[in-house]
Amino acid sequence: MKVDSAGLHVLSREECIILLSSTPIGRIVFTDRALPAVQPVNFCLDGENIIIRTTTGSKLAAATRHTVVAFEVDDFDVQARTGWSVTAVGHARAVDDSAEIARLSALPLTAWAPGGRDHFIVMQTEQISGRRIQR
Repeated sequence: MKVDSAGLHVLSREECIILLSSTPIGRIVFTDRALPAVQPVNFCLDGENIIIRTTTGSKLAAATRHTVVAFEVDDFDVQARTGWSVTAVGHARAVDDSAEIARLSALPLTAWAPGGRDHFIVMQTEQISGRRIQR
């Protein structure tokens, strides 16, 4: 097992994907009016692509059209002082193909926020890294 300079265990790509798929909530990092923005979202994986469902007119939908974004998930046990974090970086795109929308609609992705969510964002997982802290 590889350890980084801070003593954290470096996760393999495969371990990162497994952990990424183990939680329904993550944080997407994007640019909003030239400033960094972070928004919690529920998501699911489609292969190694991160799928997010939002409203067509949302800031997130507007800000993630053919741009580079980051995505982060984590889990920590405060009492045990253990946990992990996975960060992915890649290009995001809006889905406008009706066949792809129909396919993505069948994924187990139900929005937690109220209101209709008829817009899909697909983020390609181009770079992924993760760390685990253990006692």
